Amino acid sequence: MSASAHPHAAPGADLEPRRSMVVCGLIGIAVMAAVDEIVFHQLLGWHHFYDRATLSVGLLSDGLLHTAELLALVAGFFLYADLRRRRALAPVHAWAGFFLGLGIFQLFDGIVDHKVLRLHQIRYGVDVTPYDWAWNLGGLVLLLIGVALAVRAARRGRAGAAS
Repeated sequence: MSASAHPHAAPGADLEPRRSMVVCGLIGIAVMAAVDEIVFHQLLGWHHFYDRATLSVGLLSDGLLHTAELLALVAGFFLYADLRRRRALAPVHAWAGFFLGLGIFQLFDGIVDHKVLRLHQIRYGVDVTPYDWAWNLGGLVLLLIGVALAVRAARRGRAGAAS
C-alpha cells in the first residue's frame, strides 16, 4: 500500500502494516498482563500467577510475570518508536494489533492458565463461574474489536492498492 493512502505518512514512506500490527500486539499483551498483575495480583490480592505452591513461590511467579511484561512493554515501545521515526506505522493495523494483543492475553490466561493448566483461579472461596464468564467474555470482546479493526485495515489496504 502506498504512503499516499495515509495522510500521516511521509511522501515516499512505505507503511509496514504487518509489523505495525505485530508490534502493537506485543504492546497489547504487555498492557493486559500489567493490568492483570497490578489489579488482580497486587491491589485486590485475588491470586498470584502460580498458586499451586507456597506464598513465596506465588510472589516469585508474580515478579517473573511483572519482569516479562515490562520487558515486552519496553521492547514494544522501542519497536513502535522505530516505526514512527521511519514513518512506517500503519495506524489502523496498529490499533488492530493492540486490541488483538489485549484479547489474546486475556483469553489465553482465562482458558489456558485458569482452566487447562490450573495455575491459578481468578478468585478463591467463591463461585468462580461468574468471574470466568466475565473474564473470558471481556477477552472475547477485546479480540473481536481487534478482528474488526484488522478486517477494516485489510479492506482499506486493498482499496488503496486498487487505486
